[in-house]
Order: sequence, then C-alpha cells, then structure tokens
Amino acid sequence: MKNFRYLSLIALVALLLPTGCNDLLEETTRERFEPGFFATEEGVVGGLTGLYANLRRIYGQPYYYNATETGTDEYTYGSQADGNFQAADLSGLGIPDASNSRFDVLWNASYAAINSASGIITNGTAAGMQPSLIAEARFFRAFGYFLMVQTFGGVPLDLGGGVLEFNTTPNLRSERNTVPEVYTIGVFPDLVQAVDELPDDPRVIGGVTKNVARLILAKAYLTYGWWLENPNNLPTYPETSRTDPDGHDAQWYFQQAYDVATAAIENPGPYALQPTFYDVNVAQNDRNNEIMLWADHTEYSQRYSESNVTGWDGGDAQNQAVWMVTWYFHTIKASSAQDAWSPVDAMFRTVQAGQSYSRMWSRMAPSIGVFTNTFADKTTDSRFNGTFTTTYRGTWFYNPSRPETTLYGANFMPVGPNEPILTFLPTDPGGIDYTNTTFNSGTQAGYLPGRADYVVPLNKISRAIFPGLWKLGVYRQGNDYNDDKVASSRPYNILKFSEFYFVAAEAAVKGATGPRSARDLINVIRARAGMWRFDVAANQARVEDNSAAMVAATPATVDINYILDERSREYFGEGYRWFDLARTQKWEEYAGTYQISPKAGEEPVTVEREIEPYLYLRPIPIGQLDRMDGDDAYKSNYQNPGYN
Repeated sequence: MKNFRYLSLIALVALLLPTGCNDLLEETTRERFEPGFFATEEGVVGGLTGLYANLRRIYGQPYYYNATETGTDEYTYGSQADGNFQAADLSGLGIPDASNSRFDVLWNASYAAINSASGIITNGTAAGMQPSLIAEARFFRAFGYFLMVQTFGGVPLDLGGGVLEFNTTPNLRSERNTVPEVYTIGVFPDLVQAVDELPDDPRVIGGVTKNVARLILAKAYLTYGWWLENPNNLPTYPETSRTDPDGHDAQWYFQQAYDVATAAIENPGPYALQPTFYDVNVAQNDRNNEIMLWADHTEYSQRYSESNVTGWDGGDAQNQAVWMVTWYFHTIKASSAQDAWSPVDAMFRTVQAGQSYSRMWSRMAPSIGVFTNTFADKTTDSRFNGTFTTTYRGTWFYNPSRPETTLYGANFMPVGPNEPILTFLPTDPGGIDYTNTTFNSGTQAGYLPGRADYVVPLNKISRAIFPGLWKLGVYRQGNDYNDDKVASSRPYNILKFSEFYFVAAEAAVKGATGPRSARDLINVIRARAGMWRFDVAANQARVEDNSAAMVAATPATVDINYILDERSREYFGEGYRWFDLARTQKWEEYAGTYQISPKAGEEPVTVEREIEPYLYLRPIPIGQLDRMDGDDAYKSNYQNPGYN
C-alpha cells in the first residue's frame, strides 16, 4: 500500500478442514509475494491460502472483538478492563481516538489482504489462471473494502500502483476515495463477478463459493442503501453528496439486497440451517454447513493454527475473543468440611471441562438489559440457553491432586463433581444473603436457604460477575491437556447461512418486495429458535418443539427495531453488533444508556453514554498517520473529523 511498510501479506497457511480431519492445506512460508509468483497456479493458490490465513488476524483477535462489541447494547467494560475497553464504552472513562481505537487491527490486516488479492487478480488474470480461482481473490478484496468503508468511511482504492492495482513500491502519500467510489468501484464489481465465476461448492472445505459472495454482496447493497438514505443526517467523510454515481436510489439497493439474499435461500448449494440453535454453536459440531466462512484453528498443530496449542504465546493470530467476556469463576470456593468452613477451590480451570469454562480476563461484561430485554424469553426461545453459561459446576475433580469426591457449598450442603456451584437466576426471588459471613464463596454471589449453589439474579449482575459466553467457549477434542492458558483452537465463525434471512427481512422492512415478507423470513429463524435438543444450563438432553409458539409470538408487523432485536438474539457476542447499529443509525437509540449493578445483588445504576454523530466513523489509526509523509494539515485532512 502507498503508506505501509510492507508490500503484501505474509502468508502462512489456512486451515480448511472438517471436524476430525487432519488434512491441511499447506503452503511454503514466504516473506512476501512478488508479481511473478502470482502468474503461476502455485502462486495463485498460495496467495489465496494466505488470504484465508489472514482472517485469523481479525476474527478472534481480542482487541478487534472489543471494538465491535464494547459500547453497544450487548457489552460494556468489565472489572479488569484496561483503557482500550473503557474508552470504547463511551461512558466517561475516555473516548476512542487514533491511538486507542482498536479498529487499527482491521485497517492493518485488511490492507495487507487487499493488496495481495490485487496481485492475484492482476497477474493471475494476465497469466490465464482459472477464473474461479481469481474470483476467490475478488471476494477477499471486496470483503476487505466492505469492512473498511463501513468502519472508516471513504478509504484509498489506489495503494500506490493505481486504482485496484497491486502495489510493490510503497510511498508515503495517500488519498482517500469517497464512500460511493469505494462501493461502486471497490466492492460491487468484484462481488458481482465473484458470484458469476465462483462455484456452488467450495474448492476446499471452508473455501468461498457463489453463496459466500452473495451474502457479502447482499449485505453491501443493504448497507449502501442505508448510507444513501441517511435517516439521521449523519456526517460522512471524505465529504460528498449522498448520491449514487450510477443513478440508483436507496430503494433500488434495498431491492437488490432482497433479491440476492432470496436467490441464495432458494439455491442454498451445500449450505443449510442447522436443526437447532444449539447445533450451530456446540463445539463438537464446528464447521457445520450453516457456517459459510470461518477463521480456522486446530488443537493438533501450532504451525497450522498459528497459535500455541500447549500454553500462552501471545501471537497475533490467536482466537482469544471469549477470554474477554469470561469472569473470574475460578475464585469460587466451597468447603472441604461439613461442620466448619474450610475453603478450597471448587472450580478448576481446564479445557477438559467443556466450552463453559474458558480462560478468564473479564475485560467486557454484558449489561443487565441483555437479560431483561433482549433475552426476556428464556424458556420458549432456546437462544438464551444456547448463548450463555448460567450454571457453573464443580470441576475440581479434573485436578489429579484433588481427592475430594464431595465438597460443601452454601448452607454446608453437599456438592458432587459436575454439580452446580453457582447459578445465575432468571429473576430475583428476594431474600438472598450476600454477606458471605459464613459460606464465603470468594465471589460477589449470595445464597438462599435450602440451596447448595451460590446465586446471582440476572437483573443484578455486575462488571465482576456475569454469565459467560458459552457459544464461543474453548473446547478441545483431546483429553491430554489441562492448561487453561491455551487460546481457543475452535474456528471463529464469520459468515452464516442464517444471515440471508435477516438481510432479506431487513430489506423488506425498507420497502423491498418479493414473495416472502419480513415476517415470513424472520419466522424461519424464530421457528428454529423454538427447537430444543439440549439444555446447556441443566447439562442434559431437552427435546422440545416450541416453534409454533415462537412463530405465533412474532408481531404482525415487523419493523427495523424487531429485526435488530432478533439479530442480537441470534448473533449475540459474535462481533456483529456495532456494524448493525451503525448501519441502521440506531447506535445511540439502542446503547445511549445501560444498567449494571455496582456489586452483584445491589440495585442497578443507569450509565449514560455520549455517542456523538462523528463516532459513527472510526478514527484512522495513529500508526497509519505516523507512516505518512506530509505536514500536520495534510494528516489532519486525512483523519476523520472529530478525532483531530
């Protein structure tokens, strides 16, 4: 790129494998790609492999995860948050700026991938490589630009070699294109061609296909339609009129989004909805056919996971997102004696215990509204149960040095291995004793008469104690390793087939017409949400069909707020939320205030956020500005307004 020190993506490997398969797509590690390398089939395939690998530098990266979730209605900062997380919350402890906004992760990784994709497209096309291979690179280039334009506004299309050309000679000047230019030059043409030239079935397991490109194309049409409409009169940068150079209005783009999404639903190829929400997210079913694109990892090889599989290594490609939203449950104590309080650890941090027990960092905490509003239905709708860990069970027995078969919890009542030690209650029954004078759990939790487990009502959680995010939890297939410091070896899901229904429904709400109404489309998702196969909290099978009740409860008229509520129930904590609220210009409405208890059990306080209009564009990273040539005025003009 013009103002970056590297020429192209450093490629390692992409893991494109099904569950239980150890066949890896290998590639020789290279310091950089030269143009001639991309003129061979080996070079094209190697370059594409690097593009898949690059996904790991964005998805699962903890600071990028923070940037997409903290400050929304889903997450605030947690008890162990540093300044990056506190500033992202916009609640009085700082504001995002060019130095602390962690969307720099996206900027750096995306431009590396965009430049490599351009090298593949330019040189591979000239050498007569297969159009379907080149189409994969077109997808990645467009995907990178789509992520960037949503986040920063207009961004450069010329990286030094010309518009959308591979750059091999970095210089220190750069010019930003406008939002319409990025969409109509850098996003839509590549995706339309990719849809035409990609196969229905992936070249390799997890590879991009016609429908993968369709999903990003439909989302891009939808997002650009909102940008053109601009219902809340938000600023854009570089300044430009909200008109489309091709002469289309917002309604045209909403219709395109609907048409592309419904075409994919009608022609699913190898993709389908899983039978239950639980099946989408349970680790033993990773890489299922609802997941269309993922950033892959494996527990079997440090090299092919780009992550230490036996402990901490701090690499920038690790999947550590779930650590950020996991509280310090390992502090829970029980008694080794029944007649006097003799505290011992009841929770042993181990990956063997399953995906409810990930490593704890407590950088982020859900707000109370998540449980009282978003997931108000906790019995018919399976998505609350399939999203959170609300029951923490004794895991001390995984430690070979712990001989106890029974511990004693609240009220000196016995607790056996894998029995509840702490439970988050759906409602506050009253009468909870939080003093911990006798049965000291080592946490902020309290206890009730007649219960062995400590309890916290969901309407009185704090920044220090809250339900964990089960759906992203760490899991290992093997049983030979207990160190909790290892990053998640699960893939990080990026694109799901289910989102076609949401995109089409949102487009319908915005006026697109077709055979399926917004309510029809959303009810496909809601019907699936009513299907139960397993109860995570109870840790046992639960076979129920509540689909009819879920469909009946859908309002007759579905509006954009209902779409956003459903999106949060379906994709909570997966990195979608800031993009959803920014696209629809609902960020301040949904997240301008939130509630959290100062300490578990105490009355919640309402926290105000200051979400100014300029914040809908994220700041250009300081690292980018520092590498650019030019005086302060040049750099100030390059930066988004409000961040200078």
